[in-house]
Amino acid sequence: MAREILCSTGAIVGRPNGRDHRLIMAYFPLLRCDGMEFMMYESWYGRRNEIARGLAASGIPFPAMHVEKTVGDRLSRGGPGDAESALRDFELNCEVANEIGAKRLVMHLWGGVDSDRNIDRNYAAYGRLARTARAHGLELTVENVVCARADPMTRLSEMRALFPDCGFTIDTKMSAFHGQMPLFSSPEWAWLWTEKRVRHLHVNDYRGGYMDWGSLKTLFIGDGQIDFGPFFETAGRYGYAGALTCECTAVRPDGSVAIDRLNESLDAVRALARRYLEGKADQN
Repeated sequence: MAREILCSTGAIVGRPNGRDHRLIMAYFPLLRCDGMEFMMYESWYGRRNEIARGLAASGIPFPAMHVEKTVGDRLSRGGPGDAESALRDFELNCEVANEIGAKRLVMHLWGGVDSDRNIDRNYAAYGRLARTARAHGLELTVENVVCARADPMTRLSEMRALFPDCGFTIDTKMSAFHGQMPLFSSPEWAWLWTEKRVRHLHVNDYRGGYMDWGSLKTLFIGDGQIDFGPFFETAGRYGYAGALTCECTAVRPDGSVAIDRLNESLDAVRALARRYLEGKADQN
């Protein structure tokens, strides 16, 4: 069974090109992917209905949607009204997901300057977030976002203990930033795979040292130092059956998009899936 290879809309829409959502429709026919993961931006809330309707009418498959990142940032910050506004906007994200036909949400449960320093605030909100997502027919997955106080694997382990049904999106860059890519092949962390906690993958490269904050730019596959083989071999051995999103940022400073480079990364992700994942899920 071929894995679904998605491209993040954030790879082609960014600040240099004015976050023009119409570029998603313009560039999709040029991309060698099966669909897209829609990235919601804070500046789009006021136009969310217009944008969602346009995307829905485009015919582009959007199996997954990335929740707007400041939702988690506000939960982490915990200032007056932050939790209330975050929960309200999360529901708006769910409505957009329904409009465009997405079935899975990817969320930065924590993030921003405060990151995981006050993680209890983020955990306290998770139950309501999960219930809201379910009410909209959506599966909520929490991404292994970089941490300032602990590390992503520690936080995922804590979530497992607190929320028996929680699922995760694993991002390769986030893992490499904390030096945690080898852990996915460790028996100690096999529960991530055996309990089917890994529901979605974000594939991107990283070049930098341990917690090198100046090197968090999302790179094209091959431009970094990640050895993807052991990770994908493990995913295949345990029968990973979900989609893979290529997140490699292709927006140039002048707003143009490096389509050829992005397609090379999409091809690399598809090659990894074919080599390590295809046919494995049916055997487990």
